[in-house]
Amino acid sequence: MVKPGAVVVDVGVNRVKGPDGKNKTVGDVEFDGVKAVAGHLSPVPGGVGPMTVAMLLLNVIEAAEHGLAAARRL
Repeated sequence: MVKPGAVVVDVGVNRVKGPDGKNKTVGDVEFDGVKAVAGHLSPVPGGVGPMTVAMLLLNVIEAAEHGLAAARRL
């Protein structure tokens, strides 16, 4: 589902038990499968912090507002 060269920002954080029985932090993206296709892929943990999440949400809000303004002009 990832286009070649896409930038993938993994903002999901999950705790799972590893093969050694210890908990480890993983993302929502299947890292090994996607890294061969994506141009850039943020690692988990350490790739995305609270500021990145905040800016992504801001961009979603601005895009929705832009879409509403365009729909009103029709």
